Amino acid sequence: MSFGAPLDLRSSRILVTNDDGYQAHGIKILEKVARGLSSDVWVVAPETEQSAVSHSLTIRRPLRIRKVRDKCYAVDGTPTDCVMLAVQQILKDEKKPDLCLSGINGGGNLGEDVTYSGTIAAAMEATLLGVPSMALSQHINHPHPTHWATAEANAAKVIRQLARIGWPKNVLMNVNFPAVTARAVRGVQAAPQGRHKIGDDLHEHHDPRGVPYYWIGSMRQEDAEQTGTDIAAVRAGWISVTPLFLDLTHQSMLRKLRKKLT
Repeated sequence: MSFGAPLDLRSSRILVTNDDGYQAHGIKILEKVARGLSSDVWVVAPETEQSAVSHSLTIRRPLRIRKVRDKCYAVDGTPTDCVMLAVQQILKDEKKPDLCLSGINGGGNLGEDVTYSGTIAAAMEATLLGVPSMALSQHINHPHPTHWATAEANAAKVIRQLARIGWPKNVLMNVNFPAVTARAVRGVQAAPQGRHKIGDDLHEHHDPRGVPYYWIGSMRQEDAEQTGTDIAAVRAGWISVTPLFLDLTHQSMLRKLRKKLT
């Protein structure tokens, strides 16, 4: 069962969110892009950066919503909190969003990043609430500057393409823009989730009392040999699009277990 394609973006209510906070540069670009697609755009995002919080939900303290301006709200919680409050509280007496756009994240969400990413989690929560969703990220080649213009120049086109195609329920679209200039983008490529090693950039230091502490860095070593993945596509200058399925069940192993377990 699909959400129903094509989605008429001009008449759609679009929810914009992220994990970098409502004042982040990337969400300002995404809001601008969304307003070029529809006149009904709502922004509900965290008060502060919530990167790598994954699909965490705040349940042991109250949450507060602050109206920043018309149709723009900041939540003192996680990206998941933001989407839940947007759909079930802020817009509860209004029309439900037709589309959720999460991002534009400063840094790619490739390979195993999707399990840590708050950007992905926001789109995941919207998907669980029955709202078609896309997560959008701008890859960065540190220490080089972020090519925000690449995401800004290409986001609307990709969103329109995916809206025309449509996708099944329980699936979200993960879009990554390459770390090249807008003119150097080679096109859009559908690619499966890749693999890259996480944790190489682990720093050990000592506090003033000599007690060691550790800081996990942002760099991830990528397998230069892999081909045909989201990582390979972005590295080669393509915009990668990966459909992510919320059901994590390994079907073939499930069938085997059903035969073997008694």
